[in-house]
Amino acid sequence: MIKVTDMAKDTALRMMAEEQKDGFFIRVGVEGGGCSGLMYQLKFDDQMNEDDKEFMDNGIKVVVDKKSVLYLVGTTLDYSGGLNGKGFVFSNPNAARTCGCGESFSL
Repeated sequence: MIKVTDMAKDTALRMMAEEQKDGFFIRVGVEGGGCSGLMYQLKFDDQMNEDDKEFMDNGIKVVVDKKSVLYLVGTTLDYSGGLNGKGFVFSNPNAARTCGCGESFSL
C-alpha cells in the first residue's frame, strides 16, 4: 500500500527516538487544502482508530485512515535532505497534478 524508503525509515526512527516516542508509528492521511486541492498529513501517533488501516513496509508501521486509503494506494514515502529543502516527500502515482512544494496534489 505505502512504501517506505530506507532514508524515510532511518529518519523516522531517529526522530521518534529523539522525541522519546517509543511504540509510535507513522500516521499518514489526506485532507482538503493546499494550492492543488488535497494536502498530505504525516505525524507520529500511538493511538489506532476503529476505521484505520495498518500497513508494514521496510520494518515501519504506517497507519492510514479509511478515507485517505484510496488517495494513497501505491504511494512511496521518502525523505529528502537536499538543497531544495528537508522533509518527508510523497511520490503518489495517483496524483494528476502536484504543487511546486510537493505538499498538495489533485487527482
